[in-house]
Amino acid sequence: MDGLDGNAAAGMLAEVFTTDMTVASMRCAACGRVFALAQTRLFGPEPGLVLRCAACEAVLLRLVRLPDRTVLDLSGAAYVELAPIATRSGSLTVEP
Repeated sequence: MDGLDGNAAAGMLAEVFTTDMTVASMRCAACGRVFALAQTRLFGPEPGLVLRCAACEAVLLRLVRLPDRTVLDLSGAAYVELAPIATRSGSLTVEP
């Protein structure tokens, strides 16, 4: 998978998150750039996924599946932002 964009990580991320993470906004802790996870650079899948910033190449996310657990490291992202549930594709809206 080396050199693919973050869209290719959708399957493994769906095992951890209940929403489409490729549309989540992220801020790189190293360079400060804000972008969609889909714009990151993907390396992996063995021994795990590594997402790097498309601007500065800093590691943003590591995801490793072990026999008894999944390890997720988001320390390279200053934050991850998701759209409100009501605006996500295919989600139910809550009436007041």
